[in-house]
Amino acid sequence: MQTSISDRTGYWDRYAERDDDRSTPEEALKNAFGWTQYPGHGPGDELLGDPATSLELGFGRGDAVAALATRGITATGLDLSPVQCAQARAQWGHLPGARFEYGDAVDCLVRTESQWDAVYSIWGAVWFTDPHELLPRIHDRLAVGGRLVFSHAPAVPGAYGIQGMYGDGLTGRQVWIHRWAYEPDTWADILADHGFTDINAQIQPAPEPDQVGTLIVHGRKPRRTT
Repeated sequence: MQTSISDRTGYWDRYAERDDDRSTPEEALKNAFGWTQYPGHGPGDELLGDPATSLELGFGRGDAVAALATRGITATGLDLSPVQCAQARAQWGHLPGARFEYGDAVDCLVRTESQWDAVYSIWGAVWFTDPHELLPRIHDRLAVGGRLVFSHAPAVPGAYGIQGMYGDGLTGRQVWIHRWAYEPDTWADILADHGFTDINAQIQPAPEPDQVGTLIVHGRKPRRTT
């Protein structure tokens, strides 16, 4: 029997209740675009190009959405956790152009008719959703020429495809979370299969040679040709 949506939602609600280690809102905005797990290391929001509108899938604290909104971008965040949504609205809901919603990424993208210039996921929903279900929906909702960018941990060598973990630990309730892991070349092939072009998939090295790097992938919805 598969995990229900409510179980997955509960997992992310509990994740939202972890301690907030950000010192000030100013620091949160300054460090909002950490594609990697190492503060101050790696690229920033330049990977999104110069969008007028953006959508983050799995926004967590909502810092990246807020940071984009302060630049005048109409920035939307979607997260499976209503707790995280409430926290983000409380922290950043006063910013013009910042919008936070909760729901399942695939379901919401199927229902909406909105389009965005950039869709991105920082260790978020793209890692935790079957790419063959999610990527076609992202492609549909991207504006022509729009960018998809996502990051998460690299695949463990020899362990590819769907991965499982117990969300409440090995002594907790039977709640499991699925993640999808592939080598960069495989991610590039998957994006190409779903219509993306200008694809770049690589491992961003960690600050130290023996540390875990970060997978960063980006591609475009092709412009129409005449």
